[in-house]
Amino acid sequence: MTNDNIPHDRAPFSYLVKVGHISANPVQVRVEADERERNALAKLWNIEGVNSLSAELQIARWKKDGVRIRGRVSGEIVQACVVTLDPVVSRIDSDIDQIYVPEGSKLARIVTEESAEMVLDPDGPDLPESFSGDTIDAGALVSEFAALSIDPYPKKPGVEFVAHVEDDAVENRKPSPFAVLKDWKND
Repeated sequence: MTNDNIPHDRAPFSYLVKVGHISANPVQVRVEADERERNALAKLWNIEGVNSLSAELQIARWKKDGVRIRGRVSGEIVQACVVTLDPVVSRIDSDIDQIYVPEGSKLARIVTEESAEMVLDPDGPDLPESFSGDTIDAGALVSEFAALSIDPYPKKPGVEFVAHVEDDAVENRKPSPFAVLKDWKND
């Protein structure tokens, strides 16, 4: 999620935040994707469409030189059902809590134990992301959290998988030529 990975002129959804303008008092920001951005996100995520995508964000200074972005992303997407290929409308609703620190900051270092083993708590907070320059792309953060909320196997309500093709092939298979020998015994 560093700003070097996706330049803002190529990102499908972008909202640049100037780090120097952020104070200790949190600022409330609402971002919403327009039609061009929603179409670009649908293409990026390989889905049929993005009907809406917005986020309510709280942006504040974190420690001395870091930035913390908290909030909630919500939206509505259209995907193809994995069984029938009919359109399935899904809701996106996810919490965002991300900390950014400048590149090379001591706050971004991973603390290891004396045995040089890295200890990460899977239920704990994410490690801070580093950024370079004087801007952070909050729009890219919103689209990342939205992408993580997408169901990889959407199904229409009430639709079930039917017998597999492989099951039919087993039943219709010709018997083995050696099947006649199964009852043969050595006398």
